Amino acid sequence: MAVSKAAKLEIIKKFGGSETNTGKVEVQIALLTAEINSLTKHMIDNKKDQISKRGLYQKVSKRKSLLSYLKNNDIERYRQIIKELDIRGN
Repeated sequence: MAVSKAAKLEIIKKFGGSETNTGKVEVQIALLTAEINSLTKHMIDNKKDQISKRGLYQKVSKRKSLLSYLKNNDIERYRQIIKELDIRGN
């Protein structure tokens, strides 16, 4: 259900540039997206798991606020992360 440590390190390297750059907005959005995808698969099989559902909603809300921040401050980085993660479906 959770994202593995190796997968997290790979995401951090891809979007942050190094293994220690975890504070970059793109890294946070990419990690949240991976966790959201994992939780979505879990929720398909376990429809009555209300605690996981709440956690999923919290992660989606956090990602939305980070995307809004990025959109307001640097539209090019916003467009790039949307395209790379295929979030919006446009």
